[in-house]
Formats: sequence, C-alpha cells, structure tokens
Amino acid sequence: MVINMDQLKKDIKKIISLEIQGATNVALSAIEFLNNYAKRLKCSDIKDCYDKLNYAKNILADSRATEPAMRNGLNFVMNKFRQCMDNICVDDVFTNIDTFKSQYHNMLINSRKKIAEIGARRIPWISGNAEFVVMTHCHSSLVTAILLEAKRQGKDNFKVINTETQPKLQGRRTAQELLNAGIEVIHVVDSAMRWAVSTYNVNMIIIGADSITSEGTVLNKIGSRLLALVAHEEHVPFYVASPLLKYNPKTSFGILEQIEMRDPNEVWEDKHDKLTILNPAFETVSRRYIDGLITEAGIFASSHVQNYFEKFYPELIER
Repeated sequence: MVINMDQLKKDIKKIISLEIQGATNVALSAIEFLNNYAKRLKCSDIKDCYDKLNYAKNILADSRATEPAMRNGLNFVMNKFRQCMDNICVDDVFTNIDTFKSQYHNMLINSRKKIAEIGARRIPWISGNAEFVVMTHCHSSLVTAILLEAKRQGKDNFKVINTETQPKLQGRRTAQELLNAGIEVIHVVDSAMRWAVSTYNVNMIIIGADSITSEGTVLNKIGSRLLALVAHEEHVPFYVASPLLKYNPKTSFGILEQIEMRDPNEVWEDKHDKLTILNPAFETVSRRYIDGLITEAGIFASSHVQNYFEKFYPELIER
C-alpha cells in the first residue's frame, strides 16, 4: 500500500519515545493523529479510504503495548466509520472521522470528570488537627483529578505521599501538579514504599491503570504490585482509578495483555558483554489485592469490569 505516511510516522514516534505519557493522553493523541491523517488523505472511493485509514489505525495501535484505551479509541472511530461508509462520499470522510474522534474524546473526558467526583468521596471531611494520608505511585491523570477535586471541595486536611517512579521519574509530575494546587506532598524513592506506608500511617492508596483484563487483573507502572502487597500487609485500602475504556476486551478470548519492555538505556547507558539491563514498564496487580475499581460506573470489584464495560460501551464489544 503506497501512501504518504511521513507525518503519521513522525506522530507515532511521539508515542513510542514517551514524549506523550499517560494512557489517557496516549489515547487522545492517537485518535487525533488518525484524524489528522484522514484530513490529508487522498483516495479514489470510500472503500479505498477505509482501507487506508484501517492501515493507519493498525500502525498506531501497534505503537505501544499495554494501551487498551488507545486501541479502544481507534476501534471506536473505525467501527463508527464502517457503519456509515455506505451512506457517505469521499468528501465526507474527514468530517465523519472528526466527529467520531470528538465523541471518543468526550467519552474519556466525561469519564475522568465522573471518576474524580466519585473518587473524591473516598477522602473524608476531617476537622481539627486530624489528618488523612493518601499514597499513590507514578503519574495518573485520574488520580490527580480525584485529589484535586477533593481539594476543590474544601477538604484541606489531607496530604499525599508519592513515589519518584524510576527510571523516567513520572512521579515528579504528580508532585508538581499537587503542589501547584496547594496540596502537601511527601516525595519518596520507589524502594521506600513500605517504609512510607508504615511510617506515615497511610489511610488509603490509589493508583491508576494502563490496562484491565477480563479477570480483573490490573496492569500499571512497575512497582504497583509491590505497593499493593504493602497495602495488603499493612491493611490499607487499595484502589485503582480507571475509566472502563482501559479494559481490554480481547482478554476475554484468552489473549494475554502484553508487558512493554522499554529501552534499557533509560536505566543505565552502560555497555558490557556481561551486563543485561531489563526495563519492564508495567506489572500486574491481582484482583485479590484491589479493594475497589473507581470508574465512571461507580466503585466495584475489578472482577466485574467486563459486565460494566459491555453495559456502558456495547459498540466496543469484541465478537
């Protein structure tokens, strides 16, 4: 298939290189890149347009493992386009793709707003000198949205412990966003997780998610399972904040979610024939360690995610 894809390839590099970070941001960027590609597209008929767009969609979907929110978004746009392609002409292609892109964008943004409202209710109103301590790991736009919403509501007696998150230090972004809102932050190295939980009497832990399987297993930044085990040991409630759109429908058919291995140079730029550097980006958190999944549908056991996904987003069900 001979098509000019130079700009799309440049856009995809932004996803691969981690210039774009966070599952929600990756999803929004991917559908925007597909939309921009549709605007530049030259094709002979609707079938030709569909084939070229689907080809671009597949390249975008393969740009990053462990990103079901991105794949769901791309599938949503293309599924909607396939349903209407018999009733439109070539000149209508971009307008329709742009409409479907905006619909998915709104789905993600609205889910974030609802999750922030629901999650903020887990942070109590406290008077006097009492204090509520929340801990998180890495950077999740949903987790920060929850904490910022609690602050907006006037809940001032809470502080946050967050991890620096090696090797890319995404935790600094979390800390900065919270500090900018006037929330007190304690920033610790990843290996101090257990020490921080026991030393500061953490009341609740909330992390984000990059993917959720049909069994209710969550995949998130490496270190998440360690924090879940600490929460289990210390009897601290452990929540995962995620839109249902991060559910991977293919896992219900036996497909295993991938663990992305990233560039070892992120860890150490040393070369030695006896040295192997591994840089897994994510790890699994078993449903047995998750007290609740905080979603736009409410808070429930992560093992119920497939039922809620099918109820809220029937157009994305894999057949």
